[in-house]
Amino acid sequence: MSTDRERLADLVKAKAVVHGKVTLSSGKEADHYVDLRRISLDGEASALVGPVLLDLVSDWDFAAVGGLTMGADPVALAMVHAANARGWAQAHDGAALDAFVVRKAEKTHGLQRRIEGPDVAGRRVLAVEDTSTTGGSVLTAVEALREAGAEVVGVVVIVDRDTGAKEEVEARGVPYRYAYGLADIGLA
Repeated sequence: MSTDRERLADLVKAKAVVHGKVTLSSGKEADHYVDLRRISLDGEASALVGPVLLDLVSDWDFAAVGGLTMGADPVALAMVHAANARGWAQAHDGAALDAFVVRKAEKTHGLQRRIEGPDVAGRRVLAVEDTSTTGGSVLTAVEALREAGAEVVGVVVIVDRDTGAKEEVEARGVPYRYAYGLADIGLA
């Protein structure tokens, strides 16, 4: 029987990898596209995302998880649900793992918040993303979180495209980890 990590890699290969010329959000061209929404919103795969990423960052101390909407939203919720199933609160002084959503821009109505969910000010948080090419989306989230008074302990993504995101994020003083590189999903 395969581990959660092995099974999730198999599902990424089978469901998320699309072959053919595509233009990435970075403007770069690629011969394939890794559509992680097909994983983070899939019934079987999403149940594996949380445990795999929690295992990957088990040595980091954080109280909330999230990132730039839309790619980060299902990833953060998968981690919250997995943390709850694992008894996160019992291991963290009774505090459950919270999720948050970083908007691309501050709302102009209502409470006019850029970060939705429980307040992140003064809290240690983890920024997440489904996949990263240049690190731009997750760095937008990191900047918003820092402006809101959060301490960003790190960044974690499901798939790193091996095109500089890790270096960009770490150059900003933020540790970066990923579950899979392109070689892990048969693309290198």
